[in-house]
Amino acid sequence: MPDPSLSQTRTPEEEPRSESPASGPGISRRRLLGTAGATGLVLGAAGGAVGYAAAPSGATPVTSVGATKVPFHVKHQPGITDPLQSCGHLLAFDLAPGAGRKEAAALLRRWSDTARRLMAGEFDAQGDSDVARDAGPSSLTLTFGFGHSFFARTGLEKQRPSSLDPLPAFSSDRLDRARSEGDLWVQIGADDALVAFHALRAVQKDAGAAARVRWQMNGFNRSPGATARPMTTRNLMGQVDGTRNPKPDEPDFDERIFVPEQGEPAWMANGSYVVVRRIRMLLDDWEKLSHTEQEGVIGRRKKDGAPLSGGDETTEMDLEKTDARGNLVVPINAHARITRPDQNGGAAMLRRPFSYHDGIDADGTPDAGLLFICWQADPLRGFVPVQRKLDRGDALTPFVRHEASGLFAVPGGAAAGEYVGQALLEG
Repeated sequence: MPDPSLSQTRTPEEEPRSESPASGPGISRRRLLGTAGATGLVLGAAGGAVGYAAAPSGATPVTSVGATKVPFHVKHQPGITDPLQSCGHLLAFDLAPGAGRKEAAALLRRWSDTARRLMAGEFDAQGDSDVARDAGPSSLTLTFGFGHSFFARTGLEKQRPSSLDPLPAFSSDRLDRARSEGDLWVQIGADDALVAFHALRAVQKDAGAAARVRWQMNGFNRSPGATARPMTTRNLMGQVDGTRNPKPDEPDFDERIFVPEQGEPAWMANGSYVVVRRIRMLLDDWEKLSHTEQEGVIGRRKKDGAPLSGGDETTEMDLEKTDARGNLVVPINAHARITRPDQNGGAAMLRRPFSYHDGIDADGTPDAGLLFICWQADPLRGFVPVQRKLDRGDALTPFVRHEASGLFAVPGGAAAGEYVGQALLEG
């Protein structure tokens, strides 16, 4: 009998997060923001306005932001349809020499147990580092996936899905192979940096002798409560990013984002495929453009994300609208025009990115950009056709550089008493 909790699905940016019954009467993120708009104070944005004034920084109590938690045992793994968190870590591991299917199964069991425990706000009194002991779960999620190379290393080549075939090369790629792909992939997200780091260390320690880190990337988003109302996130170019994301209430959402229960291979039922790209934004070049030029590159207003053809953020873009001179209001090579699903045979991806900033180069150039993370039922019908079209004439291309890439198969969520990937590793 399936676990009844496996039916939960959440919208990345609009739905409230789950609440911890152990934390007392909590407040959902949406209710918190609504209260903030009414009172002018955002409780939780800095640990609570009253508590912050009365106590030294770092000594404020757990607020609703810290108390919220996401269930681990769900139909689709956590960290896919959950709201964007403010802190994130992405890691890829390679199995150690000599490690195979048995070691991988033991590792996924350890990781799953750690994820369940930490996401519930539980701590190991004996072996815990105490990094996040004073915090609640802070909407922590951990998500696990398998790379193309994992299957040969574990003798499971016959179980490798065709959708996991390597991505084609794109003209904008400047890929660092050392920071691309990997046998195993882990995504960590939380609304507190210490909670996210605590989970990162736990995952690394759990790997033990079975696997070693291939690469790690750290990202961030706006903190919950930083805006007067729930809003689509912005990227480091200042653009509203994620307006056209498919929504779970759309009738074909599951079909476009998740592998069906009767899909192939069977172990990927209710799973998804994630494309991860480290996209460096050439901010010095971008910021030389005027406000109007930047909007033309994207095809949307910077102020509110509305299409240049008029309306608000959610207004359908009018691709045929022209100005007084007969020119298209949304330029023919505008990024938003090219990426529209109806301009790409219905290709759709659920984007759930983090921004990153890894310092300043010797010449003063910021190493900053987007950790692009997109989910789809099949990357050959989602990411690949869209990226190919962008390759042929996207106005944004001169201002970005794809520096790392990975494609991973992310199986469905683990039922109670099971671990992620058990159907593959023990099937």
